[in-house]
Amino acid sequence: MILDESPKVKPSDVDVYAAPQHPGMPPRALYVHVPFCLHRCGYCDFTLVADQDDLVPAYLEALGNELDRLDGEYEVDTIFIGGGTPTHLSIEQLERLASLLFGRFTLTSGGEFSVEANPDGLSNEVMKTLSDLGVNRLSLGVQSFDADVLQTLERQHTAADAQDVVCRAVDAFESVSLDLIFGVPGQTFDSWDATLEAARQFSISHVSTYGLTFEKGTDFYQRLQRGHIHAIPDDLERDMYAAAISQFGSAGMPQYEISNFARRGSECRHNMVYWQAQEYFAFGPGAARYVNGVRSTNARNVSRWINCWLTGKVALQEVEQLSGREKIREAIFLGLRLVDGIDITNFRDRFGTDVVDVARFSAQQHLADGLLAITEGHLRLTLEGRFLADTVMADFL
Repeated sequence: MILDESPKVKPSDVDVYAAPQHPGMPPRALYVHVPFCLHRCGYCDFTLVADQDDLVPAYLEALGNELDRLDGEYEVDTIFIGGGTPTHLSIEQLERLASLLFGRFTLTSGGEFSVEANPDGLSNEVMKTLSDLGVNRLSLGVQSFDADVLQTLERQHTAADAQDVVCRAVDAFESVSLDLIFGVPGQTFDSWDATLEAARQFSISHVSTYGLTFEKGTDFYQRLQRGHIHAIPDDLERDMYAAAISQFGSAGMPQYEISNFARRGSECRHNMVYWQAQEYFAFGPGAARYVNGVRSTNARNVSRWINCWLTGKVALQEVEQLSGREKIREAIFLGLRLVDGIDITNFRDRFGTDVVDVARFSAQQHLADGLLAITEGHLRLTLEGRFLADTVMADFL
């Protein structure tokens, strides 16, 4: 049975920091957002501030206040510190950040502790500090090994900087992941192919590849609208994506999610929580959490978030109580991102309905046109379906 949509709720109607309703099954994942960067790249629409390091002490105090609003202390299997650029903080500030987190959360033995970093300024001392704090997975925002592409993306590091940092990182951490961007204005297939080849030469365990999007409000979006930059042809972007699937697959890092590739056992456990529509804690400006069936997003304005929490005021931007129907459709939308797709039996046990019945017409249509398939008890996108993933998944919403 699929329930009707639930009404939207006001932020003041729900305590998003209340103890989980199922004490034996609290969220097992924690995300923390660090909004500081050296520079805002023209394509970036993340919650961040650049060249405002004077706000870091106030941010840490505000974060401590937000964490103290949590009802209880919890053990988690994954911690993910993202940004922004978390490693833009000083060593002392990173240690303070970790102290705040471990005052409320304990990482289970064998847990995954990820931190995002940019190559610029990532010294051996910072890496050692992270390792000493328990970080065992480093996600590096390399984006490209091509000098021209890096310049277009307004990145602050060079290709040589990136290569040097990756080499040092693989010696310092159990797992290293690279972020790469394709579909950049002016980027050629040969340039992207060379970046893929360079990435394959490192002893890394994970790669994320993202097609560049022109998000409204970014500098790139404005430049696109004015004709100062141009998106690459769709067929070229498709070829770039196909090349990543092929090359990383042959290098022992098969695709496991629309944008992600990993060696077996090195899939990002934290992100799997999102794709499996499980609940998770989140703190910091712009951070989005999912607890007690409620999705809530903190204020994206960094100054507003800081000022609220310095005075003990909750700083929320959006709150949504998911209905039964919304939970089902979201689980499908997220689950189809995984190459393995959705386990039909598990889905039925969890939601009391068959995944194909949720949007039968669309499901049957895409099964017939070869964009979806049912294999080994899973509904999944075919290889061709991955190229049109957004269209297919939208049909289930």
